[in-house]
Amino acid sequence: MRAFQTTLLAAALCLLALAGCQRADTVHRTRGHVFGTAVEISIYGGSPERADSLSGAVLNEFDRLHHKYHAWQPSMLTSLNDAIARGEPFTADAEMVALLQSATVVAERSGNLFNPAIGRLIRLWGFQSSDIAPQAPPAQEIRRWLDARPRLADLRYQGNTISSTNEAVMIDLGGYAKGYALDRAAQILRQGGVKAALVNVGGNVLAIGQPGERPWRVGIQDPRAAGAVAQVNLRDNEAMGTSGDYQRYFLKDGKRHPHIIDPRSGYPIDLVASVTIVTSGGTDAGLRSDGNSKPLFITGPAGWEAMAAQMGLAEVLLIDAQGTVHTTAAMRSRLAASREAKGGAQPELVSVRE
Repeated sequence: MRAFQTTLLAAALCLLALAGCQRADTVHRTRGHVFGTAVEISIYGGSPERADSLSGAVLNEFDRLHHKYHAWQPSMLTSLNDAIARGEPFTADAEMVALLQSATVVAERSGNLFNPAIGRLIRLWGFQSSDIAPQAPPAQEIRRWLDARPRLADLRYQGNTISSTNEAVMIDLGGYAKGYALDRAAQILRQGGVKAALVNVGGNVLAIGQPGERPWRVGIQDPRAAGAVAQVNLRDNEAMGTSGDYQRYFLKDGKRHPHIIDPRSGYPIDLVASVTIVTSGGTDAGLRSDGNSKPLFITGPAGWEAMAAQMGLAEVLLIDAQGTVHTTAAMRSRLAASREAKGGAQPELVSVRE
């Protein structure tokens, strides 16, 4: 009888151990739709209940940021833009001030190729809408807003009160807020004790820890076909951001018009299909993975390497409109290391929608 009880106890312990291993190896995925794009939170290990709770907290934070920084539906950002247009100061909060000041640094470093102040041009082309339709803005209207030269550097701060020396400034953070959302998600998940997670906000991805013995693997979307053009291993506190022409765009007269506008000409860029960068370190890897890719997309095949150096970006993959893939040496090394890695989970396929 004692031997039988011992056998039962051993079997029970084995089952418990197996269940623990299965739980530890499980990736819990939660999907949502915020910022006009699909989002996914993947949490490695722990109970489903814990993963659901933490993912819910992240989605709630995404929803808060979405409503605060929406570019055309009523939000704190649209209230700021309305005040600027009236030539009046606006009382924001410390979070918005810090976000705008950090965006100004990126804009200045890029020579204002990254320019969130050109919201009027973005609206003129019909991209401040959930339903994008072909547009043909009058050339004189484009020239009007170009000549006004709106810049984030036109903003003035007194505490949390924001004013502008240029009433043409209309801020659109569609190419920046997603990166900030990634960093906020990472903060929530780390505070919740998560050892490994992957957060994907419309083509911008941030990794926490690693799921078991191998890092997270992420696929870079082929901009002209289903599937991935490459796989990238992401380690703790590394982020990957992609800007592409294949989700938010319209076709007119046989020409593709993506949502990324060159602030020098006022017209959408048609020289590049996608740009992917990897950033790491600090508390703003997500933020840098978002805004820093835009100047490379705008510069295009002829000047992207010089702009990457100017922006301090070592790992870049650019696919031009003809489908030619361009990479930095550091990105080639990362891609080679990812190809050599054997085993592990299938890669997450990341598709950009900005």
